[in-house]
Amino acid sequence: MSLTLNRYRIDTLAAGDTTRLLDHCLQVDCPALAEELRCGEPCIEDCRIRLAHPGDNIRIVCVKDVIEPRAKMSGASPGSGDTAVLDGVAVVSCGPIVGFQEGIIDLCGPGADYTRFAHLQLVVLELRPRPDTTPHEHEAVLRRSGYRLAERLAAVCHGQPPDVEQHLTLALDERGMSVPLPRIAYLDLVLAQGLLHDTYVQGRYAGEVLPMSIDPLLAIDSAVVSGNCVSACDKNTTYHHQNNPIVMALLRGHGQRWRMAGMVLGQLPTRLGQKQDCAAHACELLRALEPDGVVISKEGFGNPDADLMLVIDRLESAGLPCVALTDEFAGADGASQSLADTSSRAISIVSTGNANQRVLLPPMRTTIGPLPDVQRLSGGYPYSLRPDGSLEVELQAIIGATNEMGFESLSCEEI
Repeated sequence: MSLTLNRYRIDTLAAGDTTRLLDHCLQVDCPALAEELRCGEPCIEDCRIRLAHPGDNIRIVCVKDVIEPRAKMSGASPGSGDTAVLDGVAVVSCGPIVGFQEGIIDLCGPGADYTRFAHLQLVVLELRPRPDTTPHEHEAVLRRSGYRLAERLAAVCHGQPPDVEQHLTLALDERGMSVPLPRIAYLDLVLAQGLLHDTYVQGRYAGEVLPMSIDPLLAIDSAVVSGNCVSACDKNTTYHHQNNPIVMALLRGHGQRWRMAGMVLGQLPTRLGQKQDCAAHACELLRALEPDGVVISKEGFGNPDADLMLVIDRLESAGLPCVALTDEFAGADGASQSLADTSSRAISIVSTGNANQRVLLPPMRTTIGPLPDVQRLSGGYPYSLRPDGSLEVELQAIIGATNEMGFESLSCEEI
């Protein structure tokens, strides 16, 4: 398959009486779009859309998901054909806390250094459900509404020429190659634990369909959607899945430095027996790709560390070398054991940072979302919110700070 990402550069956002793209400015009719979303979901009590720009003195709290606005063009199937992409902008869904593990985005100050989302133009969807809405219904309406808003925004560029056409292909046939190249496979482990720790693949709950082999072009073409209310720092948002840096790097080097042998989506369940079964199945799918090595990423921490080590054990014992990405929870001083599980075969690990590192975030003039809920977020504590409005939190509370796809630039150094 071949996929073309038609990228439309967005330099700024502006409120307008109609939603349209004009001279690299995305004009957004916030009241009309909010009403459109509210009418489409009976359990929404209140819905607001606000605009935020890099450098604004704004803090967004209880962030549920981040989504890049995209829309398929000309009826193309996911993973192929043309996809319109609004480059430099993202939809952020937030509101009253759902699962105690939403996160923070600061648009300026030291907090902005820890998340790439602070450097995007943000269309913020703040949604409050009706009081009788269950947590699972709350998560679902946020997920659907955020995705609908992102798709609605991307549709405005229909009929306009893109700024950049990014053509992506993956030819797996090696016949005619003059020089043999190492075959590299990729395993992406996503949460599928229920309990608001969910991922959706082509609209289906990941726990019902994974592990499975998947075309990498399909995986990055909005086929994988976050439904997670897990710790903000290493949650893979929908934006991360759409712009998976491991997939993009493997595609860039395909046919030049290596051959991308394929991709497997694996799941991170809860029970030990399920973990063992899913690890075994994922490894069978990987071996069928006949790779010379495997790159592994995951999301979350704690019990997902066990899934990672189970996979590494199986692959390394079968003679398949692995490189895995993970963040660490080594305590605020960095002196504690950083992973919940280990293996003597896990010898090639890339650290994406210590999520227990504490940071002091100064007060902001504007807060979008319920600020007092910050004290209940993972990475916060009862006295995180200070009288002057500043916050002391762990990196765990900042969306994407220690993303385990390597989306950010943090790491850890042994001393």
